[in-house]
Amino acid sequence: MRERSPARETDARALPVASVARATRSPAPSFADLYRDTYADMVRLAVLLTGSVDVAQDVVQDAFVSVHRAWARVREPQAYLRRAVVNACTSHHRRMFRERRTMERTGPSTVELGADELFDVLASLPARQRAAIVLRYWHGLDERDIARALGCRPGTVGSLLHRATVRLREVIEK
Repeated sequence: MRERSPARETDARALPVASVARATRSPAPSFADLYRDTYADMVRLAVLLTGSVDVAQDVVQDAFVSVHRAWARVREPQAYLRRAVVNACTSHHRRMFRERRTMERTGPSTVELGADELFDVLASLPARQRAAIVLRYWHGLDERDIARALGCRPGTVGSLLHRATVRLREVIEK
């Protein structure tokens, strides 16, 4: 029986756990890589959710700042970023709703309306339905990923998509 020399023997049990994990994983993308690879998609998502390019750029920039703050503890940076963008868009709509309600109480004011019918129709949907439609049809996400982005169950996503498409059909057929 031939004896192995200790120098040539590579036993995974002899290696520290961290070095085994490092050897099996590909290097993690840097924050700069995430920014470069996802900025345009996130702005597109935010534009579809907010209806404004300027607001979308601000929302996405704020989302990247929050991702950067949490970078050390984030396991899935792209999913975390998408969730941050959707949440920021929801916050934007809440803020706009409160401002509109305040304006109604204080008196009439001039409001600029966009002529783009797609944004008008999307704006008529509740925020979660709008987010589900945009994530599904413009970002091509499946129900599981949409559920993760919205913080709900996949069954809820199906319900949101159904209600939104029914509402969109009603508006478009008028």
